[in-house]
Amino acid sequence: MNVIATPAKPDAILTEGPIAERAHRLVPHLAAGAAEADAQDRFVAENYALLKQAGLVEAGVPTELGGAGAGVRELAEMLRILAHGCSSTALAFSMHTHQVAVPAWRWRHQKLAAMEPLLKRIAAERIILLSSGGSDWLPGSGKAERVEGGYRITARKVFSSGAPLGDLMMTGAVLHEDGADHVLHFAVNMKAPEVKVLDTWRALGMRGTGSHDVAIEGLFIPDAGVALKRPAGQWHPLFHIIATIAFPLVYAVYLGVAEQARDLAVTLAKRRVPTEDVLHLAGRMDTSLRAARLAHDWMLQTAERNAPSADSINDVMTGKALVTEHAIRTVELALELSGGAGFHRAAGLERLFRDIQGARYHPLQAGPQARYAGAMALGAPVDRIF
Repeated sequence: MNVIATPAKPDAILTEGPIAERAHRLVPHLAAGAAEADAQDRFVAENYALLKQAGLVEAGVPTELGGAGAGVRELAEMLRILAHGCSSTALAFSMHTHQVAVPAWRWRHQKLAAMEPLLKRIAAERIILLSSGGSDWLPGSGKAERVEGGYRITARKVFSSGAPLGDLMMTGAVLHEDGADHVLHFAVNMKAPEVKVLDTWRALGMRGTGSHDVAIEGLFIPDAGVALKRPAGQWHPLFHIIATIAFPLVYAVYLGVAEQARDLAVTLAKRRVPTEDVLHLAGRMDTSLRAARLAHDWMLQTAERNAPSADSINDVMTGKALVTEHAIRTVELALELSGGAGFHRAAGLERLFRDIQGARYHPLQAGPQARYAGAMALGAPVDRIF
C-alpha cells in the first residue's frame, strides 16, 4: 500500500505549551502534503511522525502517568485545529485519541488501576491505538471460538483508520455460547503474524486516513486478554462511556473541516466585488457554521458532565446529528460562495467537500439517532436502538 514513513522535519516542533499551540504549529506542515495524499490514496504516515514529535500521541494520558493530562475539550480543540491542516490526519488521529481518552477517563473517574499499563505505555512508547468501533459497534463482528486457555479469533475489521502504522487495535469478536451471542473485547497486536492490513481504502473522501480492512486469521487471545464480555446488539455501560467521550472528539474534526472550507471560500470571494447574492451566501454559510459550533459545544458539555448513560448518549447523538447537518451545509455553501474558482481542485474546496461527507457515516446515523431520540421522548426502551 502507499505509505511514506519518512518523518517530515519542520523548522520547530516544540512539546512545550498547551496542546492547542502545538497543533497550530503543525497545521502548515500537515497541509503541505494533504492534496498529494488525497490524490494518491496515500496514508499520511509522515504526519503521524509529526504528531509524535509534538507529543500529541500522549496528550490525553494523565500527567501522573506521563502524558499531558488533556481533557476532552482540550483534545477536541487539538483535533479541530489539526483538521485545518489535513482532514485525513485529524480524523485518523481522532480514532487513536478517543481510545486514549476512554481509559484515561476510567482511570480518573472509576479509579480503575487496570488502565494504567496501557496509558503508561502510550506515554513512554508513543504507540498508536486503532479503533474498530465503527465497523463493530454494538453487534460486534468476527468470530471467537473457545479453545484451551482462551479463544481463536477470525475477523475482518473494516474502516480501521490509521491501520498502516497502528500498534494495537482495540476490538472484539462475537462468541456464540449458551444459545446467545456475546461480544468479547480485547487488544490485537498489529505486528502478530495472524494480522494483516489489506490495501482496500479507496474512498470518496478522507482518502489519506489509511482506513484499510484488517484481516485477523486464527489469532489466539488468552482468557486473561479478554477485557470484557457483553451481550451482542445492545447498549452496555462501557459503550455509554465510549460513545459519550469519543464522538465529541471525532466530530471536532468535521467542525474543523467546515471551518477551513469557510475560510477558503471567504478568501476566494473577497477577490470579487460582493453582490447581494454573494453577501447572502456568506451570511448563510456563517450561520450554518455557528450552528455547528453550538451543537459541538453541546456535545462537549455533555461529556464534561462525567455521567455516561442513556441520557448522555441521547444528548451527544443529537449534537452529532446537528453538527453533521450544519457542517455539511457550511461546506456546500462555501463551495457555492467561492464561485468557479472553488470548482478547481487546486483551491482545495472540492477535497474538503468530499471529506465532510464522512460525517454522515459514523454511528448513530440519521435513522437510528432519530429513533433513539424519539424513544427517549416517549419513554420507550432504547437499549437496542443503535
